[in-house]
Amino acid sequence: MPAELPHYDAVIVGGGHNGLVAAAYLAGAGRNVLLLERLAHTGGAAVSSQAFAGLPARLSRYSYLVSLLPRKIVDELGLRFAVRRRRISSYTPAVREGQATGLLVDHADQARTAASFHELTGSEREFKAWQEFYGMTGQVAERVFPSLTEPLPTRAELRRRVGDEAAWTTLFERPLGESVERHFADDLVRGVVLTDALIGTQTWAHDPSLRQNRCFLYHVIGGGTGDWAVPVGGMGALTDALADAARAAGAELRTGCEVTAVAADGAAAEVTYRDEAGDHRVDARWVLCNAAPHTLARLLGEPPAEPVPEGAQLKVNMLLRRLPRLRDRSVDPRDAFAGTLHLAESYRELAAAHRQAEAGRLPDPAPSELYCHSLTDPSILGPELAAQGYQTLTLFGLHQPARLFTAGTTAEAALQAVLAPLDAVLDEPLADCLALDEHGRPCLEVKTPLDLERELGLPGGNIFHRDLAFPYSDGDGAADRWGVATAHPNVLLCGAGAVRGGGVSGIPGHNAAMAVLER
Repeated sequence: MPAELPHYDAVIVGGGHNGLVAAAYLAGAGRNVLLLERLAHTGGAAVSSQAFAGLPARLSRYSYLVSLLPRKIVDELGLRFAVRRRRISSYTPAVREGQATGLLVDHADQARTAASFHELTGSEREFKAWQEFYGMTGQVAERVFPSLTEPLPTRAELRRRVGDEAAWTTLFERPLGESVERHFADDLVRGVVLTDALIGTQTWAHDPSLRQNRCFLYHVIGGGTGDWAVPVGGMGALTDALADAARAAGAELRTGCEVTAVAADGAAAEVTYRDEAGDHRVDARWVLCNAAPHTLARLLGEPPAEPVPEGAQLKVNMLLRRLPRLRDRSVDPRDAFAGTLHLAESYRELAAAHRQAEAGRLPDPAPSELYCHSLTDPSILGPELAAQGYQTLTLFGLHQPARLFTAGTTAEAALQAVLAPLDAVLDEPLADCLALDEHGRPCLEVKTPLDLERELGLPGGNIFHRDLAFPYSDGDGAADRWGVATAHPNVLLCGAGAVRGGGVSGIPGHNAAMAVLER
């Protein structure tokens, strides 16, 4: 007679931050929970790593900023985790009338920001438009963000909650480019606004599918303010705290365990996984999947319901001996790099980059944005490095879809494409500022979408698991109250592929746990 399989109330596939959130909530509610993670550690894309040999700097290697994580989750799980707001929102270098200049947006000094707009554009018009536009998104954020950890509203319910038909039309109904062009006249200012609609998404301002609107919405509603904050101790501090909370609640976390199959009949499920000792099977009432829906289909032995997702970004991690000087001498590098530094991201440049990528070519110039974590949170640096003035630098390149790399584009070519616009705004070569690791190699690490697929299991390197969805139900909401359902009643999505997924938020993990506990 075959031995009875170990039984769990819930098995969670994948130990990224959302899986850990789900494990902590379910175990805290008395459920018997097993979490299985393929890698040797939990955290998924939200980890801190010493990327460069011999140098004690713990970089947020993949994901790196926090906006969408609700305070509710931090408080309810008792997490010892903090973020720091960046005073500088952004700096965008430019050349006007042959002179190096730029646009600086300073959260703490509205007069300074207004003066920067005036100096760049020659009038007060663009700054007033900026205040009006982000005043509108701020009101939407206040009303929409709390709904993300509540049962999924219908489209009509969320529209009533927003309570502003002009704002609803701008963000939910019409291509974002229409509003950007209506509000702003300056090409650079338009580009700065549009970038939040393109992060990790191969789309454009007037895409009729509104992929850009969905991406933009998730970038401006975080915390009810839209602020993007720096995780103290690096992103790994969050997932370490989540793992501690899950274990303390009684969840069993196993790493080095790759799930290879899931079978479910609606009432029970069987999960097969492999570790160094071989194959194993467990029974479960529920399976929560913190992997992409495309991956879940493979585990279930089913054809995928959607095409393979595609990521569209390049991630570059750097460690510098010091921050480089800028050609625009009116701005301190510590201000320019503390927020988001936009490169080749004017409205026209972004449109041209999209067209080039769609045609199968690396964008030239290649748009990207950078920021320096260690200016806001020096704790990620070892004391000696901090004392010597070392700084981290993260670059995120846009319009670099996975298809370019499957067609033969190399990581080195993509790297040079994004570094060229950076060197163009510096008053000294970036290479002169890069630190060297213990082997004498420049401290510079490149991650293409194919690297993310190989290392993190993200199909096509898509950081959102699939296209983002608007945070509402198209039906009456009763069939999928939490936005986590699949075709199998006892198999739920608890990762970024859920209806309210994407970004480091913990929201899908929370919502999947609530769906289980509610039933």
